Amino acid sequence: MKRFISVVAILVALGSASGAQAASAKTAKPAAKPDSKAAAMPATVDSLALLERAVAKDSTKFDNLYKLGVMYLDREKNAEAAQVFTKANSVKPKNVKVLVNLGIALDNQSKSDAAQIYYRQAIALSPDDSLASCRLATSLYAQSKYQESMTVLRELIAKQPRSSCAYFTLGEGFADAGLYRDAIRMWKKVVAFAPASAEALSAKESIDVLERALAGQ
Repeated sequence: MKRFISVVAILVALGSASGAQAASAKTAKPAAKPDSKAAAMPATVDSLALLERAVAKDSTKFDNLYKLGVMYLDREKNAEAAQVFTKANSVKPKNVKVLVNLGIALDNQSKSDAAQIYYRQAIALSPDDSLASCRLATSLYAQSKYQESMTVLRELIAKQPRSSCAYFTLGEGFADAGLYRDAIRMWKKVVAFAPASAEALSAKESIDVLERALAGQ
């Protein structure tokens, strides 16, 4: 999920002292390993090319369409992803994962109204799908529909009190609004409920940066 606001942006809002901490936070990230990435690239490129050829040969096979759409999303080829997921949706309608990913591809092209149609379809098919609700909330927030966005998240939490994506998204909303202590409180719930998730790793980083920045005010 795209974040509402980066950690660096939060620090800028907190002032120049926080800006210095943003620089240290950026440098603290582990360096990439170019050798391992370089070794992985040929296989990745081959996989994409193989799937593209397979879909070009037969565009009725759902699994190939879905995998190709995910690969396009991973590479930020959002227009291509939207096209492939649209085809996958026609081959196998009412698949929640396809609907959510199609929404993401459209959102990434700033087509939020269209994206929200697919998120809502996914929620109608699977009311307990937390990802669909979190994506819908994020999309609404990006359109400045703050109250509607928060309502979606609070409804999700009412149904799923341990929904890590709901608390993570709420945290981003609070941070964007300058409510940093509330953001920290939400992100701590993410760490408590899903400590091994990618969201928890991001939440820990944000908590650490914000707490140090607030302590220095």
